[in-house]
Amino acid sequence: MIRPKLSLRRPLAILGAALIGLTGVVAVATPASAHHTTITAKADCDRLTGERVITWKVVNSEVNKGATLRKVTAEPNTPVTVAVEGAKTTPLQGWVIPEGSFVEATQRVPGNTASAKLTVDGRWYKEGQKTEKNTNDGSINLAADRSCTPAPKCVEVDKAKYSHTFDGPKGTATVKLDGDLPLCGEGKQWFTLVSYFAPRPQFATPQYVYGTPDSDFVSSSQTEITLNVEIPDCHTQVDLIWGGKDQVIDEIVDGGKRYDNKKLGSPGAPGNRSKGPQGWYNGGSKSCTTPASTFASNCDGSVAVSLSNDGKISKYAVEFEVKGENGFTKKVSVAPGKADTSIVVPAADAGKIEVLVNGKVIENGTYSWERPEDCPLPAVTTKADCKEFALTVTNPEGGMPVKATFTYGDKTETRTVAAGASETVTFKAGKSETALVTLPELDLELQAAYAPEGNCGGSGGGGEEPGLPVTGAAAGGIAAGAIALLIAGAVLFVIARRRRVTFTA
Repeated sequence: MIRPKLSLRRPLAILGAALIGLTGVVAVATPASAHHTTITAKADCDRLTGERVITWKVVNSEVNKGATLRKVTAEPNTPVTVAVEGAKTTPLQGWVIPEGSFVEATQRVPGNTASAKLTVDGRWYKEGQKTEKNTNDGSINLAADRSCTPAPKCVEVDKAKYSHTFDGPKGTATVKLDGDLPLCGEGKQWFTLVSYFAPRPQFATPQYVYGTPDSDFVSSSQTEITLNVEIPDCHTQVDLIWGGKDQVIDEIVDGGKRYDNKKLGSPGAPGNRSKGPQGWYNGGSKSCTTPASTFASNCDGSVAVSLSNDGKISKYAVEFEVKGENGFTKKVSVAPGKADTSIVVPAADAGKIEVLVNGKVIENGTYSWERPEDCPLPAVTTKADCKEFALTVTNPEGGMPVKATFTYGDKTETRTVAAGASETVTFKAGKSETALVTLPELDLELQAAYAPEGNCGGSGGGGEEPGLPVTGAAAGGIAAGAIALLIAGAVLFVIARRRRVTFTA
């Protein structure tokens, strides 16, 4: 009776194991076994290298036995490794998967690989004794996805940086893309070199484009360009700018548009994306003003008047008459193609200037002195103690007298400061912590802090009796602090300009 019963149970067990094995083939493509590893995979593309990156997941089916991966075979035959935190990667072969757990390993294969397969020979041990062994495999189809190829090695147009050369007097420049990578795709970056007629060898307005600006671009196939323009035989300005010809300013006039940081070599964007010398030049030895007159204010209040008679539009000498206030007048004859820059209208007469030909004021022939932006500004200094607050305005030499108003608390005094001179106003120290110095002719207001040397007692401004002398162990430290404050200074200024005139293109 026992023998038939055992022979019946054994075939049923074998049949059940076969059914389980068949299900494993369909689900995870592994042979039948009570102990097994389930292998699945996913893949990504590394666009930098053009490789497929496969992540294999190997799961231990046993919940109470660890699986040792005795042998690992990969197709294609490239390394299969496991990342270990705080250490280098280690091969998957020899890895021990804890009971009921899994391990993920990485394999890199060529980007055009159609499929990959991983075969694992697992061994299960319990209490030091081998209880089971099995070989399982898993695969992944890579052909369904498009081929993995490296991304183009390039730099985006808005991230690219450059280097340049510039020779203003010769009207030449070069621009080169930095680094070894070309611009991406169809991207282009334009640069333009442009020259101008100018009324002075320093920056002044108005300016007019001379000749034809030269423009070219850097692209994926062209990483360096050379630009050339003609230079007028007179005062000129030459600019190397960021952008194409559509960025060119045909006339640079007072209060008009400026290139600002578009000029290569500028401190701000986009010009600072190119390394090299400043991409602008002012020079030339002769006046080329067209058609008749230009004016240049000097810091001392006088105005230099330039008169020209362009031979392209005049075949005869022209008699100019320059008139100023207070009866100032001067006549000069300018031959065709010539210029005269000898006339200087004194400060006392420069409030209104007119240039006449045949008794009529010519176009753009009126002018009034305006303070040049590059004139040095008066300096304001202070000296304060616990009893007095002194403010001094110093006017640099070569300028015009300036009117200065000093206000501290409820007291106000006014002084006129001659060029090369200083004026000082001293107030009795009060509760106010600041004083106001106003230079109305320059549209300037300067706020000066009352910061007496040493401790006057109390807080805020002055007006209180000094404290008792400091003695004892702390006296030395306090004295040292006072000396440090004396060396560092005690004056803080906040300069607020109500009007700003820009004289650079």
